[in-house]
Amino acid sequence: MIDQHATQTGGRAATTGHIAGDCVLAVGMPDEETRQGWRWSLLSELARLETGHTPSRRHPEYWNGVIPWIGIRDATANHGRTLLDTEQHVTQAGIDNSSARLLPANTVCLSRTASVGYVVVMGRPMATSQDFVNWVCNPEALDYRYLKYALLAERTSYSRFSHGTTHQTIYFPEVKAFHLCAPAKAAQTAIADVLTALDDKIENNRRTAWALERLARAIFRAWFVDFEPIKAKAGGATSFPSMPQAVFDALPTRFINSEIGPVPEGWEMKSIGDVVSVKGGATPSTKSPEYWDGGTHCWATPKDMSRLSHPVLLDTERHITDAGINGISSGLLPPGTVLLSSRAPVGYLAIAGVPTAINQGFIAMVCDGPLPPTYVLQWTYASMDAIHGRASGTTFPEISKTNFRPLPVVVPTPEVVAAFRGLADPLFDLLTATVKEDCSLAATRDYLLPRLLSGSVRVEPVNG
Repeated sequence: MIDQHATQTGGRAATTGHIAGDCVLAVGMPDEETRQGWRWSLLSELARLETGHTPSRRHPEYWNGVIPWIGIRDATANHGRTLLDTEQHVTQAGIDNSSARLLPANTVCLSRTASVGYVVVMGRPMATSQDFVNWVCNPEALDYRYLKYALLAERTSYSRFSHGTTHQTIYFPEVKAFHLCAPAKAAQTAIADVLTALDDKIENNRRTAWALERLARAIFRAWFVDFEPIKAKAGGATSFPSMPQAVFDALPTRFINSEIGPVPEGWEMKSIGDVVSVKGGATPSTKSPEYWDGGTHCWATPKDMSRLSHPVLLDTERHITDAGINGISSGLLPPGTVLLSSRAPVGYLAIAGVPTAINQGFIAMVCDGPLPPTYVLQWTYASMDAIHGRASGTTFPEISKTNFRPLPVVVPTPEVVAAFRGLADPLFDLLTATVKEDCSLAATRDYLLPRLLSGSVRVEPVNG
C-alpha cells in the first residue's frame, strides 16, 4: 500500500543548498532560530508531494470527461481561490493512461513553470497538468489553508527558487527541499480562520457582484435586444414588470425595419460614434521620468482590464504625472467613461470609476450624449460579435476607431432611457460599492498575512 504521506514524484533528489524565502518558506533548512512555538519542517514530511501530467491530446477519449483538470489558465484566473471546476476535463481513461493523478479535495497547488507562483486549492477531487506541484496535507500536522496562505505570502520568493533562460521553472530538487515554518496545528487553524473569514467575505461579494451584473444584462437584453415590453404591449399586455406604468403606456406597438432588423417605431437607429465621443490613448515615453515618477493619475492598459472580475476600473498598475497626461491627446477621461480594449485582445470591458488616462490599446466611449454609461456598457456587451467582426490584423486582431464608430445602436426615447437608468444605475452603484469593499478587504488580508505568519500578530486558538 502506498504511504499516504510519501512523496510520489520520483526524479532527482532534493537539493542540499539553501535559499531563503520571504516569510515561512525556504529551500533547505534555515539556520536561524525560530520564534517561540514555531519550527521549521521539511514540507514533504507534513504533506504528500504530487505533480501532474497532461494526457495525450492525440487520444480524444482521454478528454471531455467529468474529472476537472487544472491548467495554468485556471490558476492565473483564480489565484488564491478554491477551484470547484476547471476549463478542461479528462476521463478516467486519461488518468489511467498517463502520469496524471486524481488528487483529493483540499489539495494545495502551486504553479511551478510557465507562470510561476499561482496558488489554488482543489474544492473537489481533480488532476493537474505537469505545470504544478501539489501537496496533500496530513490533516493531523498541517492545515491546508495555512499552507495556502504560506505559499501566497512567498510570491516574491519564487524568482529566487526558479531557474531558466526561456522561462522560469521551480525544479523538483528545490521543491523537494522546501521547508515550512509553522506553529502547532491549533495555531495554524486559528491563523487560517482569520484569513479565511476575509476571503469568504470577498468571495461572497464576488458572487453578489456577478448576480448584479447578470441582472443588468438581462434587463438590457429584454428591453433593447428582444424588445419584450413592446411585444408584450402589442400582444395585449397592460403592464410590464419593472417598467414604470407611464413609460409602458407610451411605448409603441409596431416595429419598423432597420439595418439590424425590426426596431420599435419611434426609436432611432444611430451610429455609436454619433451618440458617444470615441477616443483613443497613447503611451508617453517610458524613458522620460517626468511622465511617470511620482505620478498620481491612473493610466490603464489592457493588462489592467484583464485582472478585473467585474466591469468597474478603480485603479491601475501604473500611474502618470500631469506632464504625462499632457502628452496624451485624449487626456484624463472622466469617471463613467466606458473602456473597451481594442487589441491584445479585443473585448475587455469596464466603466472607469475614477479619472483615467489610457494607452493605445483602447477605444474609450465618453458618454456625453443621450445614452448613459450603463446603457453603453450593456450595448457593448451585446454588440461584441459585431465588434470582433470589424477587427482586423495579421499579428493580432484589432478594431480601429474608424471601424468602431459606424456600429449601429438603438436609441430609445428619453423616457425609456431614464426608466432603464432607474434600474441599471443603482445596480451598478451597488456593484461598484461591492468591488470597493473587496479592495479594502483584500488590503486588510494582505496586511495581516505576513504578520500572522511571522507571529508578530498573534491569534489564540479557540480552544487553545
